[in-house]
Amino acid sequence: MPSGCCGENVAVPKPSIIAIDGPAGTGKSTISERLAEKYGYLFVDTGAFYRAITYVVLKGNVPYEDVDAVTAVLSTLNLRIEHDGVSSYRIIANGEDVTDHLRSKSVESHVSPISKMTVVREALLPLQRKVAAQGNVILAGRDIGTVVLPEADLKLYIDASLSERARRRHLQMMDAGKEADLDTVVNDMQRRDKIDTERSLAPLTRAEDAIYILTDNKTIDDVMQEIIQIIEHWTAT
Repeated sequence: MPSGCCGENVAVPKPSIIAIDGPAGTGKSTISERLAEKYGYLFVDTGAFYRAITYVVLKGNVPYEDVDAVTAVLSTLNLRIEHDGVSSYRIIANGEDVTDHLRSKSVESHVSPISKMTVVREALLPLQRKVAAQGNVILAGRDIGTVVLPEADLKLYIDASLSERARRRHLQMMDAGKEADLDTVVNDMQRRDKIDTERSLAPLTRAEDAIYILTDNKTIDDVMQEIIQIIEHWTAT
């Protein structure tokens, strides 16, 4: 810890808002959660917001590819987060805690086409920025550093090869007791990558000032140490 002129310890400033982007299966959420626990930050996986909307649309039997129908859902949607500890939270949609439904198979299958809709992405911008304005937060997603928080203090882009991402997701599903075929996981991930990178609004892309981190052949601990070094040597610009 650096010392001041009179021998007093001087706190080293940390980035107040950290934006973490990258494709599915790179470990963004796990890494972000562990960083939040280490630094006492709030971690928000913005994908949870899109999943919450997807859940509400499906629960209401709304035609999920009908923009007007989805827009009608958004017009009456009350979506918020409730803190559940220092670094965790619950997602509340229209008064219902939907957190435990966000990784269901039906939501997984429909979140990409719904999240690419312009009306959906625009509807979520104010909520995401409101969360970030609290400071000491880590937001993870696809367009945080490029669209949601272009002025974030620190931007990271976490990546991995398709084969590695599919392998990780397959293991994750198996560990959760879900039936999973690796080839199906690869195909689903390719489809999602295509949607994420080719959508007209806020496509998945690396911000010019984001630090690129490739996680192939690295453990979570390896990546954590790499990012911790980045944070510890961060200086405000």
